[in-house]
Amino acid sequence: MNTIFLSELPLLFIQKFGIGGAVLVLVVILLLFGGKKIPQLMRGLGSGMKEFKDGMKEGESKAADDKETEKIK
Repeated sequence: MNTIFLSELPLLFIQKFGIGGAVLVLVVILLLFGGKKIPQLMRGLGSGMKEFKDGMKEGESKAADDKETEKIK
């Protein structure tokens, strides 16, 4: 029985992704969202990434504090 796992399937659009593919993706995004929505979308993406990084730093500092507390006990 031949079983094909998803990890074995080639991702055709990624294998030969170049400048043409990047331009195609940008054109599709422009068509979907329109020119006026893209700056808002990028702003939201940037603020989401900033919040994620801040959350990671906060989690790391909390983990370090917990580890330090356990050493004291």
